[in-house]
Amino acid sequence: MAPIRPGFRNQDLCLLKRRSFLLLKLTAVVFATLLFCEFLIYYLVIFRCDWPKVKTPALDSGQKTLKAMFLADTHLLGEVRGHWLDKLRREWQMERAFQTALWLLQPEVVFILGDVFDEGKWSSPQAWADDVQRFQKIFRHPRHVQLKVVVGNHDIGFHYQMSTYKIKRFEKVFNPERLFSWKGTNFVMVNSVALEGDGCHICSKAEAELLEISHQLNCSREQERGSGSGPCRDAPLLPASAPVLLQHFPLYRRSDANCSGEDAAPLEERGIPFKERYDVLSREASQQLLWWLRPRLILSGHTHSACEVLHGAGIPEISVPSFSWRNRNNPSFIMGSMTPTEYALAKCYLPHEATVLATYCVAAGLLAVLLLVHSGLLPSPFLYGWNLLRKFKTT
Repeated sequence: MAPIRPGFRNQDLCLLKRRSFLLLKLTAVVFATLLFCEFLIYYLVIFRCDWPKVKTPALDSGQKTLKAMFLADTHLLGEVRGHWLDKLRREWQMERAFQTALWLLQPEVVFILGDVFDEGKWSSPQAWADDVQRFQKIFRHPRHVQLKVVVGNHDIGFHYQMSTYKIKRFEKVFNPERLFSWKGTNFVMVNSVALEGDGCHICSKAEAELLEISHQLNCSREQERGSGSGPCRDAPLLPASAPVLLQHFPLYRRSDANCSGEDAAPLEERGIPFKERYDVLSREASQQLLWWLRPRLILSGHTHSACEVLHGAGIPEISVPSFSWRNRNNPSFIMGSMTPTEYALAKCYLPHEATVLATYCVAAGLLAVLLLVHSGLLPSPFLYGWNLLRKFKTT
């Protein structure tokens, strides 16, 4: 057997080093891209958000401010319409966004304004249990943070699809309370799917609950003025502040024609008229809610786009955009600083899906360049630049 010449051994060793160095560079690019796109970008984007300041008068300086976070339309996919890749991508996005927001912003209470699930209106008991388990993983939170969920049409179906079974199934997972008070601020959470006004059993029960809440709020206002007598004598004492109304369907408006902003509906869709009881509540139901509850602020979801409108005597309603990339390229949520007499709102945007996809495309292009340079099909950019610089100097 002929002995192995040292030259061949050195050549093999050099080739092995080149391949190892290439593998190291490829691994570094892949790791850095995944780390940025799947973790760091959420911190970099949400870190820019901050709680708005409430302009509290000096007399009310003793009031405590409640930090509340509002998001909507997560639409966790089910077994029928959900593709595994779509589930993996969009649910990971919501999980990272929510967990990062909890860690950086530390809200005291989080409200989800309906359509938590995409297929709750027809899912089987096993599919429902699976969806709930995924929700609890994505939106896990510390015990000191309260999570309140409003029901939406995709959770129990539209009026003609909903049933007592579906509502009880939803309320078994999420607390069915309609009135929630904390730090002097009242929140009324409405099942807007049941406000059809046609006298159905579920609708009548929902209206009766709202009338009772209206009575309690009115009695608290009377007691604040020192006239808590008669029908209000035995009423539970609530904070005397006007409530914040939370629901899935927006109050009635003709369309999104007067909405603006980067996360409003596309221009070609803003002028499309809304259907009552489908896109928005009916005129009658909207007026009833304003009369019964006399809210100071309304927050709703359903449209997947942002909008701000005024109702009645200037009561603002904020439509909260979808929290999921499946419905928007630029999801967001609302941050609210609440006191019994005032509030301040700010919007916090999540990373754009297009930005993440563009980053992956750039990384893929860089990997391709590294492979081509290694195979000799493309000259090294550094060597090409050096030769060009030398040529420029010699001329």
